Amino acid sequence: MSEKKGFEHYKFIADKGQNPLRIDLFLLNFIEFTTRSKIQQLIKEGNVLVNDKIIKANYKVKPADVVTVLYNYPKEEKELVPQDIPLNIIYEDDVFLIINKVAGMVVHPGFGNRDGTLVNALKFHFDNLPNIGEDERPGLVHRLDKNTSGILVVAKTDIAMNSLTKQFLNRTIKRKYIALVWGDLKDDTGTITGNIARSLKNRKIMSVFIEENYGKHAITHYKVLKRFGYTTLVECRLETGRTHQIRTHFKHFGHPIFNDVDYGGDIILKGTTFNKYKQFVQNCFKVCNRQALHAKSLAFKHPTTGNFVSFDSNLPKDMQQLIDKWQHYCLHKLP
Repeated sequence: MSEKKGFEHYKFIADKGQNPLRIDLFLLNFIEFTTRSKIQQLIKEGNVLVNDKIIKANYKVKPADVVTVLYNYPKEEKELVPQDIPLNIIYEDDVFLIINKVAGMVVHPGFGNRDGTLVNALKFHFDNLPNIGEDERPGLVHRLDKNTSGILVVAKTDIAMNSLTKQFLNRTIKRKYIALVWGDLKDDTGTITGNIARSLKNRKIMSVFIEENYGKHAITHYKVLKRFGYTTLVECRLETGRTHQIRTHFKHFGHPIFNDVDYGGDIILKGTTFNKYKQFVQNCFKVCNRQALHAKSLAFKHPTTGNFVSFDSNLPKDMQQLIDKWQHYCLHKLP
């Protein structure tokens, strides 16, 4: 089919392991704040190209396909504004730095969050951080959700960016999280698997899909650290790094993360019917007024020396206070 002229808004390259998947479903995995019907309309109008060619609606994306989405108007360019926002840098050398991100900070500019992000702060404190295809994400190799606290690595050079990106792709970077989840998990250790993609009902969140050729394969390992009867403190180790992976997997597992508004953890899911217990949980919600999830540690090969390096962080005050309250409840059996 013939080529079409337009203004590029999105470009995606299918993974080498991509199973054949209809083009509209493929794009739903990547484009935020859209619907399947809108994507189908773009395809009908010839505004979706694969390998620079217009395709039909039933086209199935294959490994290494280059998918481009065009519009008749140019993509709005907004200058990234440097902002003097304090950063908790726990390590820095010539090629990368480790930041302990506070809960509530958005990592990079996006829909509804144009400033006040980690990237705005990086732009102020550092010059010429490298990019990988994203003008508004200098130095970023991975990300954390807004209301997830914890450590992440930022690349300062192209060499570091390429090395760390490859390590993430090869799944050799070791990442551990601490989470408080609803319910008493049956086993002390376990693994949650399931393809993750954007929910078909709510594009702001993710869902687990049974279909093998839909979504991205995701694996989360967990280990129970403490049991509090109605909640459980767990350590999570990511084998893959999908958007909202831990939050989505534990929701699917039947144990949403405590006070996770998007995934149903902000209501009383386990416990007694006594008013004192309800008040106790409400107080817990106030102590940690976001999902109880913290990126605890990160370990990888140093981009230049090749030595294995590891970094750890303490639990933030809100999560520690939350755990202390449940520990006290568990010991004293409050009604």
